[in-house]
Amino acid sequence: MLLAKTFSAYVARQFFAWFCGVFLGMVFITFLLDYVELIRRGGTKLQATLWLLLEMAALKLPHTAQEVLPFAILFGTMLAFWRLTRNNELVVARAAGVSVWQFLTPALVVAVLIGIIAVTIFNPVASFTQAAYEKLESHVLRQGSDQLSLSNAGLWLRQSDQRGNQIVIHAGKFASPQMTLDPVTLFFFNAGTQFTSRIDAAKAKLEGGDWVIENGTRSSPNELPQSFDEWRLATTLTPRKIEESFASPDTMSFWDLPGFISLLEQSGFSAQRHRLQFNVLLARPFLLCTMVLVAATFSLRMQRRSGATLMIIGGVVSGFFLYFLSDVIFALGLSAKVPVTLAAWTPTGVSLVFGVSMLLHLEDG
Repeated sequence: MLLAKTFSAYVARQFFAWFCGVFLGMVFITFLLDYVELIRRGGTKLQATLWLLLEMAALKLPHTAQEVLPFAILFGTMLAFWRLTRNNELVVARAAGVSVWQFLTPALVVAVLIGIIAVTIFNPVASFTQAAYEKLESHVLRQGSDQLSLSNAGLWLRQSDQRGNQIVIHAGKFASPQMTLDPVTLFFFNAGTQFTSRIDAAKAKLEGGDWVIENGTRSSPNELPQSFDEWRLATTLTPRKIEESFASPDTMSFWDLPGFISLLEQSGFSAQRHRLQFNVLLARPFLLCTMVLVAATFSLRMQRRSGATLMIIGGVVSGFFLYFLSDVIFALGLSAKVPVTLAAWTPTGVSLVFGVSMLLHLEDG
């Protein structure tokens, strides 16, 4: 029993050390690539100084780290077992009666713990920094002006015209298919942010580049309110832009997503993207476990054929296939072609079936 505990702790330390090394290396490389890309995008923007772009790359780094985590587990596992195989430590363990499932268990436990910490603790930090990054990106690189936010008090929109005048729109509810705000209040401000007028109406509908406001009353300082049956307000907002102007799921913490999903649905918006993101986060600890199993199918086989090339090629192909599969399934989930649960859990399920079946074939077959 003491030997089993000692060996398990040793395997866990080896796995965690190699994972940390690979993870830090991948994060550093992606950070440099992101920084270079931001420099390219900000080359023509006066506000985009090198220091500001470096700050943006640093803010994006936690989100990037989440994305490379499964691949760090994959390659870290392969290197850890390659090292144990090269030093004949796994050979001795097998001779002592330790099965492949026994020396995989410590790595699986560590992978689960990493996944849980990544989702419950690291994800809120990454979502906060990603929100700050997207805000800077919109202001510095995209220079966008239209914004949308949703709270318990209703839906808030803001738009501006070419003269710099600002219009803030508040609605109690938004009907997505009809693009209707019901009821609606509009606040008008000049370029100096001074209040100029207000409109209260029963509803407003987005049609052909205009807000068509019906059955409303316009009020201005020092003037009597004026009623109208229909009034049009030009806008650059589109139905697609409205729905996509919400804070992206990447900026929402794992703990905040359930409440925000409920709020979206109550307000008439589709919560497909946020449901998908929530399920992807739920599946992440299990995905990391399957990465250990997939990596083991290549790194353990190497001891019999002494083929480091096979391990490298197999790992790269597996990583590429996982990325491609995840991307395709995620796109299908976003477009509602497949159910959210299926889209989020398919990469994990496919990797699990592949890893377990290959290990059973190689070790017990």
